[in-house]
Amino acid sequence: MSPNGSDRSSRRPVRRKLLQALAAGLVLATATGCTSKDFPRLGMPKPVTEEAPRILSLWQGSWAAALATGVLVWGLILWAVIFHRRSRTKIEVPAQTRYNMPIEALYTVVPIIIVSVLFYFTARDENALLKTSKKPDHVINVVGYQWSWGFNYMENVDGNLSTPAKTPKEVASIPDRMLAAVPKGAEGVYEAGTPGDRNPEKGWPGPTLWLPKGEKVQFILTSRDVIHSFWVVPFLMKMDVIPGHTNRFEVTPNKEGIFMGKCAELCGQDHSRMLFNVKVVSPKEYRDHLKDLAEKGQTGYIPAGIEQTDAARNAETKNR
Repeated sequence: MSPNGSDRSSRRPVRRKLLQALAAGLVLATATGCTSKDFPRLGMPKPVTEEAPRILSLWQGSWAAALATGVLVWGLILWAVIFHRRSRTKIEVPAQTRYNMPIEALYTVVPIIIVSVLFYFTARDENALLKTSKKPDHVINVVGYQWSWGFNYMENVDGNLSTPAKTPKEVASIPDRMLAAVPKGAEGVYEAGTPGDRNPEKGWPGPTLWLPKGEKVQFILTSRDVIHSFWVVPFLMKMDVIPGHTNRFEVTPNKEGIFMGKCAELCGQDHSRMLFNVKVVSPKEYRDHLKDLAEKGQTGYIPAGIEQTDAARNAETKNR
């Protein structure tokens, strides 16, 4: 057999493997179930709050930067494989290069620039997303406990500004700087969930948190036992619920509907059962729901959680 014939036959397995790899990649790309409308979101759910598009934009920008970097690296790898492969006819040793200062400077400076740009946009968006108001429209204390969620609606449901006379002991563990956002006269109503609860409309497991559309809601996150994580999937944001350290953030829902939520932190044996639902309704329906809870006798608050540690109490003393 001629050398050329041997050359062609030896390359056939490589071409076959390349075609198989391309076919596998095509199957993976088309088996995700995404439509053309979903593709620009790169797997993220459709945002349902005013803040979520900022998170989606950061996600898309990060993927664009990663794709551009990947294309460059893959291109350089293929270029080296194709144009610098070992010759089958020449046996001499190729010229050896010990170092190349321009190339070494390039692959040192470029990663620093990439990381710096990603850091800038991440820090900018994080500061905006964690900014809280002194007087939001609503304040809800989300309580995580094994194995469900409780919701303290810190609202003045009865219209009496003189009640309660002092901070209820159930929420006394929340720092004063966070309680300052609670409206005056907020005697509150609550929902104490269990893993066996079901949303009556969808049948989804877990208790249901009600939110008003178009109004700013501040969540105060507390835990009674271990670390949990409060994640409403289409909010595109989650935050840890830590015993002895109170977190908070704000959202403004802009789409009515029922959405899934879950604990995103492995918190123990029945972590998978820590599910809940979020129902976004009109402001009137929201107020009616609070009155319904009061009529059921669910007034006041459930215990918020472990008392704030000294280190956490002294941290972040300024309102953002």
